[in-house]
Amino acid sequence: MLQAHPSGGAGQPNHAAIFAALGDETRLALVAKLSAGQPYSISRLTEGSHITRQAVTKHLRVLEEVGLVRSMRAGRESLFEFNPEPMEEVKEYLDLVSKQWDNALSRLKAFLED
Repeated sequence: MLQAHPSGGAGQPNHAAIFAALGDETRLALVAKLSAGQPYSISRLTEGSHITRQAVTKHLRVLEEVGLVRSMRAGRESLFEFNPEPMEEVKEYLDLVSKQWDNALSRLKAFLED
């Protein structure tokens, strides 16, 4: 029924890894902050937070591994920005799953009503 690409092989998104990365409250907060559209340095991402730079760096690397975040160098600093493409792929995947469930529930309803 479901035709996903769970392996994350060549050219195939690894939806489970994206969901796992977003399953952490700190990483989810970082994605929310970065999705505002501008690149942030680690020092700006840690402002007003009790989380250390090292912890934020670790979380950013996880997000970068699944493609949700890109980094670039600006002088001595690394800047991080949100990459929306994996989220668009996940949305398409969830839309597919939703459609398949709707179809399955419609078939079940028709079966039970007959």
